[in-house]
Amino acid sequence: MRTPTVRTGAALAAAGLALLAAPAPASATPTPSPGATPVTRAGTSFLTATGVGAGQPVRVDASTGDHLYWSFSASAGERHEISATVTFPKARSGASTWTLEVFDGLRRRQSCTAGAQAPTVAAAGGSVSLGCTLRQVRSWAEPWSADPLPGTYYIRLSVPELPEADLGLPIDVDLLVGADGAGSRDDGELKAPLVPNTKAGTVLAAEPTAAPAEEEAGFFDWLPDLGSRWIWSTVGGMLAAVAGVVGFALTRRPRRP
Repeated sequence: MRTPTVRTGAALAAAGLALLAAPAPASATPTPSPGATPVTRAGTSFLTATGVGAGQPVRVDASTGDHLYWSFSASAGERHEISATVTFPKARSGASTWTLEVFDGLRRRQSCTAGAQAPTVAAAGGSVSLGCTLRQVRSWAEPWSADPLPGTYYIRLSVPELPEADLGLPIDVDLLVGADGAGSRDDGELKAPLVPNTKAGTVLAAEPTAAPAEEEAGFFDWLPDLGSRWIWSTVGGMLAAVAGVVGFALTRRPRRP
């Protein structure tokens, strides 16, 4: 006869085996926000990336071979999941491989913890699904690390491998960014979000200088503007003349009586 302790241990062991055998829960697919305005365009580079918000659906008509860019803002403690579906209205000649990449504000590629980032679709396939689940955005990190930090993030959808005959074929792209802000924040704060500097600098206005007197300006108007080129040209001409005279004096033979 088994003792209660043995029966309890067997029950706990069976429960543990059941948990191990059970499949891991799938990540929730992002859903559009009610009343969100759909986005119908995409950028062609980091500088022209189209901004989208969490839960804002994207529906774009493009061509096979285009590089499509979108951007979104991320705050500390959030986890973002990006899902994309590419539909092919016309038949294709061969298989193709598509990629979904995410970059932070410093243009560093971020790793994905889940999702099909580079799936391959056969020629007969009518669509292909891509996804990327980012790591939780941290409030601070070491300068040498590549941890996700608050700021602007970029999404790039492209097709690196496809038959040349399929370039330019029409495609329909559906994309959605989901955000989960239930994560915990770190004990730190980033001084400024990682946002690219699109305004590298401004042209400084020249300091005003005193205008010459009208009499002097009128008298010297006919003179050319003297600069370093004029000075060096004049000095070079004088040196050449002196060298010519000296050379002539050295090479000239005296006349015989």
